[in-house]
Amino acid sequence: MSVPRPQIKLAALRNAAIAHTLFAPTSTARAIARLGFVQADPIRAPARAQDLILRHRAKAYRAGDLERLYPRLAIEEDFFVNYGYLPRATQALLHPRAPRKAWSPAQAQSAAAVLEFVRARGVVHPREVDANFQHGKVKNWFGGSRSASTQLLDQMHYRGLVRTAGRAGGTRLYAVREAPPCPLDPAAAMDALVDVIVNAYAPLPQASLMGLVNMLALAAPQWASERRAALHRALARLAWAEIDGVRWFWPAGERLGARAPADAIRLLAPFDPLVWDRRRFELLWGWAYRFEAYVPAPKRVRGYYALPLLWREAVIGWGNLAVRNGKLEAAFGYVAGAAPREPAFKRALAEELGRMEVFLGLGSSSQSEGDE
Repeated sequence: MSVPRPQIKLAALRNAAIAHTLFAPTSTARAIARLGFVQADPIRAPARAQDLILRHRAKAYRAGDLERLYPRLAIEEDFFVNYGYLPRATQALLHPRAPRKAWSPAQAQSAAAVLEFVRARGVVHPREVDANFQHGKVKNWFGGSRSASTQLLDQMHYRGLVRTAGRAGGTRLYAVREAPPCPLDPAAAMDALVDVIVNAYAPLPQASLMGLVNMLALAAPQWASERRAALHRALARLAWAEIDGVRWFWPAGERLGARAPADAIRLLAPFDPLVWDRRRFELLWGWAYRFEAYVPAPKRVRGYYALPLLWREAVIGWGNLAVRNGKLEAAFGYVAGAAPREPAFKRALAEELGRMEVFLGLGSSSQSEGDE
């Protein structure tokens, strides 16, 4: 391993985490390329996660821009460490996938027929496939039912036979994916994928890095046997430091320079790179944040879709935002029990809510303070 940088303190690491991911806004295409991966989520509270992530990093970004721009961008929807958006070059490293569970002969025959149907149509909606093939219904993972055609298209998408060509009302539209040549060097492919992980979530503790590399078994099952060696190579080439017994890693050559905290507030998506890793979140900010959308309402502590609130160099609370009657409503909670009293905080909060209104295309907002 490389020699760690001496005398790095947790405060410097926090500032480095903020500076690394909350870079100066750029174009949507460049923002996605710099992030390397943008996690997606269908819940709108008050907007989808991918839009909430990009609004801090893409100039003049508005809710829905990613879906609108998607057909013109060199990006793909696919499964990485979670489902989301990747640069096309990165997505190519994930294929051709070899799923652990093979199709039955009947499933393979159905997939071949659907593939020819998609090829003939160019771009299809799952309803068109269902109407043509009448596959019926199947049970989903939580006990409900879904179209068997939709499930088959999902499986074909995972295998790289079809791609997401766009969306209609939030539903994926599919086209045939013309597969690029398979990477010749599995080790190089895995190293590149690990670098995407590190870039997305750096600086990150060693336990998180290990967990994320293990998650590549679903993203690239054909390279699963390469994970251990890829992790060892990453531990050897990445910059690192040990703080309070925890070893942290970030891209080699990236300096953890001092950064004066700005008098700014940012409301972050639950899956924002700055807060996604709950282990890292607790180490950096000193309290536990949990995503509670699927927690029964009486058991929620922060709220249905609580957005972590970053003030200067610390995440000090959370906000729950909703649009009602064309207006933005916001309720806030704070780890310390109350909001900072300084006027700069109130100004910054008003500015952030104003930016959120513009992002959502709304008028005035109303807000309340206190835990929900």
